[in-house]
Amino acid sequence: MKTLIPWWLKVFAKIILSRVPVGYNFWQRLGLFRHGYMDQASYVLNVFNEHVPRAGLDGKLQGKTILELGPGDSIATAIVAACYGARAILIDAGPFAKTDISGYRKFAEFLKLKGLYPPDISLAETLDEVLAACDAQYLTQGLESFSSIGTGTVDLIFSQAVLEHVHKHEFFDTMQECFRVLIPGGVASHRVDLKDHLGGSLNNLRFSERIWESEFFVRSGFYTNRIRFSEMITLFETAGFIVEIGDIRRWECLPVKRQSLSNSFVYVSDEDLMISGFDVLLRKKL
Repeated sequence: MKTLIPWWLKVFAKIILSRVPVGYNFWQRLGLFRHGYMDQASYVLNVFNEHVPRAGLDGKLQGKTILELGPGDSIATAIVAACYGARAILIDAGPFAKTDISGYRKFAEFLKLKGLYPPDISLAETLDEVLAACDAQYLTQGLESFSSIGTGTVDLIFSQAVLEHVHKHEFFDTMQECFRVLIPGGVASHRVDLKDHLGGSLNNLRFSERIWESEFFVRSGFYTNRIRFSEMITLFETAGFIVEIGDIRRWECLPVKRQSLSNSFVYVSDEDLMISGFDVLLRKKL
């Protein structure tokens, strides 16, 4: 269903609201500026159960290390991974995960109803205690977080609509770090959303590079790196990965007129611009 709020009004609203001097938890409670849906029990489990089989690790997680990029509002992946005998490393650009432990206890009960055996977190009182029970790490310094992870120590990396949010100037370095920490033969599974985050179109391509990549816009709550499909595939390959493209999602026609796009995208083909999202597996050669 088409949104009733025009994209440009969302831009102005988010610019203004992002400057209000309140913490992220306040916006989180209002459902604004939220970082995905990983605080919803069924969504977390569905995402986990999509990426693990896609990576060929279904039934093979015992003793493995899983790295999730962009866990967003929850550390729930750590609890799911522990159910299968795996440990999780969660990397994000900030400490966005909810700290209300009652939500994680409810999630553990949900997993039990699904026939899984989560670690006992009934006595946990802090996020750190939940993480300790899962033998998990939660790192919140973005790209810098990788420095604490050893080379060739991670079996699986996954993300769900996260790569498009990695700052453009850090994207290739992030891919290189992912390649470094993976074991030989390791795999990364990503779902990438190339739509703008202003209504599911390409209105983010209307802005010049100078304006869009400015600190002012980056901090306004609607940033995506605008890296298009073919360029992103090239960056994966340049980082060293063997790329396997899965499902590709497309618009039936360009959602924004070409003449409305910034000059930065003049030379991007219609075919490339028509891709609204895709799934990809990145393998590190044995």
